[in-house]
Amino acid sequence: KSVRACKTSAEERALIAKESAAIRGSLKDSDASYRHRNVAKLMFMHMLGYPTHFGQMECVKLIAATGFPEKRIGYLGLMILLDERQEVTMLVTNSIKNDLAHRNHFIAGLALCALGNICTAEMARDVAPEVSALLGSKNSYVRKKAALCSVRILKKVPELSQQFVEGACNLLADRHHGVLLCAVTLALQLCAADEAAVTVFRTHVNTLVRILKSLIHSGYSAEHDVNGHADPFLQVKLLRLLKVLGAGDAEASDAMSDVLANVASNTDGSKNAGNAILYEAVGAIIGVESVGGLRVLAVNILGRFLANKDNNIRYVALNTLAKVVAVDTQAVQRHRATIVECVKDSDVTIRRSALQLVYNLVNENNITTLAKELLDYLSVADPEFKHDLTRRIARLVARFAPDRRWHIDTFVELLLKGGGYVADEEGRAFIQLVTATPDLQGYAGRALYRTASDTWRTHYQVAAVAAWVLGEYGDVVVARGNRVVNEAELVVSPRDVVSLLQSMLADVHSPAPVKQVAVTNELDEAQCAFPEEVGAVQSAVSTVGASLNLELQQRASEFIKIFERGPGLSAPLLERMPPFELKGMDPGFNTERGGVGGGGHAV
Repeated sequence: KSVRACKTSAEERALIAKESAAIRGSLKDSDASYRHRNVAKLMFMHMLGYPTHFGQMECVKLIAATGFPEKRIGYLGLMILLDERQEVTMLVTNSIKNDLAHRNHFIAGLALCALGNICTAEMARDVAPEVSALLGSKNSYVRKKAALCSVRILKKVPELSQQFVEGACNLLADRHHGVLLCAVTLALQLCAADEAAVTVFRTHVNTLVRILKSLIHSGYSAEHDVNGHADPFLQVKLLRLLKVLGAGDAEASDAMSDVLANVASNTDGSKNAGNAILYEAVGAIIGVESVGGLRVLAVNILGRFLANKDNNIRYVALNTLAKVVAVDTQAVQRHRATIVECVKDSDVTIRRSALQLVYNLVNENNITTLAKELLDYLSVADPEFKHDLTRRIARLVARFAPDRRWHIDTFVELLLKGGGYVADEEGRAFIQLVTATPDLQGYAGRALYRTASDTWRTHYQVAAVAAWVLGEYGDVVVARGNRVVNEAELVVSPRDVVSLLQSMLADVHSPAPVKQVAVTNELDEAQCAFPEEVGAVQSAVSTVGASLNLELQQRASEFIKIFERGPGLSAPLLERMPPFELKGMDPGFNTERGGVGGGGHAV
């Protein structure tokens, strides 16, 4: 009351200091009748954030007392005022061991509670035999707390697992729901700590299945009912344990397949409790050696989750589907349209998870559809997504493209919509593709010319790739005898190609890598391909000779000297480059050394 009456923090600090002094004085007097009151006050002060270390030993004295009220305050103080890092905890080990064997089950419960909260590795080794023995206690209150305390001991010292396996197996036959819940939790911890325990618990699969069936088909029980579901906490734990036991074991999986189907079919998903059960049922079906029909049922449940308005449920569904893809891709493909819709969701975590799932769904049969969906999304995606999105699209297209013409068309669209977010190595890989496909070099050049003519000033990655292809294969681009079926009508003249490259060089806003591509490869190639445009090419290169960029200036000066020597020198030096080897993308590629196309000609 006095603390609540304080109007300022300074007034509160003064009151706490006064009370702390009074408590210290009482502790010096060793007045046992007020000891539990002092510790209670110290706990309150500790929760307010004030130092209470001077009262830690009083907790030890209270725990050593014989009365239940003193022990209750002592153990509570021990759990609040101390933690496992305090050396004082070692002083209470003997008292705890004595209390574990106490005839009063409430005192034994206090000792188990304290161990479950602050047990250290040393204490765990000392009390493990006593705790293991309490798993067989006649009192359900003690059995439940002993199981939870065993979980803490196993986390601290996993090698003690063998001492608890038998007791945990016996608890699985208990009829008390609280004890069963704690027993299943202990079984899960034992399976995580020791692989041999999994084999032992597999012999109890039928018992677990029987318990789960009784929960599914049991009538209403006010004590265990949550939103119309009988003890969903126990159902969730049982499903989690069945998942562990069925993994990699066909016999155990067969024994539990019927009950998993019952849970998946009979659980109402309109409430969160039902959704939690269904989620664990899906996880169990995916984790065990289940038949295809059961996996389809699980994926359909996740499909219903995706249609839910709750973003948390949709997020869980997307992450679970990402795991299912590796097991049964065909079942997930049925919900492809819903997953693609999630890519456009307003929630960033939903979008990220949906995108990852879409990447995993892509294959040779659906690449055209999903690539279009991803490219449409790229136009409206947030900037932080675009780098990864363009990289993924480029690699998916390269991996699953049905033919090279579609690959070229899609990558040109990616350059247009992705702009500067398209990585240099992706552009390099595309150029490798063009050089290795002679019958489509003209088609690729015309497609790039059509795109670059309108957008190169704002899409410099388009400009760099177009400059390389148009300069290297300019004569093929302007030729009319290499048109492909259903190609859009476009007439490109040598003057058009040279003018586009000239405009790239003349624009002061063009980045240096684009100009490097144009001056070191493209205009020089264009001079060899289009002899009638020699004057325009030399004029453009001469302009670059006055550039403030030292690299551009040097290259331009070198090429001007080559031009002055005549065709006898320039023709062999500037002949067409041989096709690149398709060894994949070069991670060491650098635009500062020749831009997207790689280095220039040796001079």
